[in-house]
Amino acid sequence: MSHPRHPGRVRLRRASAVSAALILLFACAPSWAQDEAGFALGLDTAIARALDRNPEIAAARHEQQASEGALLQAGLRPNPEISALEEDLRRGRRTTTLQLSQPLELGGKRQARTSAAGLRRDQAVWALQQMRADVRAAVAVQFIELLAAQQRLRLAADSVALAESASRAARQRVAAGKVSPVEETRAQVAEAAARVESLQAEGGLRIARQRLAALWGDMPNAASAPLSAAGRLTLPPATLADASLQDRLADAPLLAQARIELDRRRALVQVETAARVPNVSVSVGAKRLQEAGVTQAVVGFSMPLPVFDRNQGNLAEALRREDKAHDELDAATLRLATELGQAQERLRSARAEARTLERDALPGARLAYDAAARGFALGKFSFLEALDAQRSWFQVQAQAQRALAESLRAATEIERLLGVSEERSELSNVLLP
Repeated sequence: MSHPRHPGRVRLRRASAVSAALILLFACAPSWAQDEAGFALGLDTAIARALDRNPEIAAARHEQQASEGALLQAGLRPNPEISALEEDLRRGRRTTTLQLSQPLELGGKRQARTSAAGLRRDQAVWALQQMRADVRAAVAVQFIELLAAQQRLRLAADSVALAESASRAARQRVAAGKVSPVEETRAQVAEAAARVESLQAEGGLRIARQRLAALWGDMPNAASAPLSAAGRLTLPPATLADASLQDRLADAPLLAQARIELDRRRALVQVETAARVPNVSVSVGAKRLQEAGVTQAVVGFSMPLPVFDRNQGNLAEALRREDKAHDELDAATLRLATELGQAQERLRSARAEARTLERDALPGARLAYDAAARGFALGKFSFLEALDAQRSWFQVQAQAQRALAESLRAATEIERLLGVSEERSELSNVLLP
């Protein structure tokens, strides 16, 4: 015997079906598949492209080449001089003198000048190495930011999908008379907030793409394929937080430049000291007396008399700049040691936070998330309770991603301060696709 269909039962079954669909969506883990097709590159590729095309590295390379030219010029001797002199231009009484002069540098000027230029060349070499480390660190940081932005967009997309499902479920439950219309309004507000977060995540992703592409002199436009980072955020090694890294700071390019600058200033003091010794110019030549019909040999020398200008001002300036370079070396040593210690503390804190969230907060938030979803489907929990559990689950995931990104940024700063090269970097093995 068939029973007549009751409208209330139909609405109840429809609401139960919607609740079942909702619990399935609540129980599913967020999707990490990339939602945009574009150009994906790894960290090694991004660094190689930046090192090859970055304009600041090109400028530092040109500066090094210029210092090679300055070193070559500093080692050259003064050119000889030739002169001709005519006296008494009347025919038969003319006197012609041809003379060759060679300036001689005394006091070790050329050696001091060459030493200072060589130190300037060494300084340019270290500056190029530091610039490569800076660019490499900047690429790594922007690569991490792009990875984090991609993760935020995926979380935001999952949040929007769940908010839309919850809004539909609330609308159906209101229609079935099971909950107050206020529940539907709250669900719509939550959906709007999720969409705003998604829009913000999309804007952050576009900015991260532009900043990464700018490091190799390229700016993406609307016609270009979207740039994406191929990799995942994982914890950097704890060895970068080791206190023994302070001993490696002495070999950092920034400190090497400061030490070379002090040595160069000392060499420039020697240059100015040598400049106090006057140079001598010797000359040889021949003098033709047309009236007597004879040719005479001419030999001579000349030198300035250091009566007024004894280079005392330049020497005083060089001495004070040597003192300044010594103070700057001390300041650079203190500053780098402080920055390295702060970066290591940031790394330790971020690692501890990420590990705590992964071990304690994420499992607990997921359990609460699943329990609230099941309870909401069975009518034991209100929509607000289910929504709060959902929001907590996504917030904990976002917090864990921020902790991972912060630990990687701190590790990148440590490698930048130490001037770690591409071959010795430990981050390339961490940010693997």
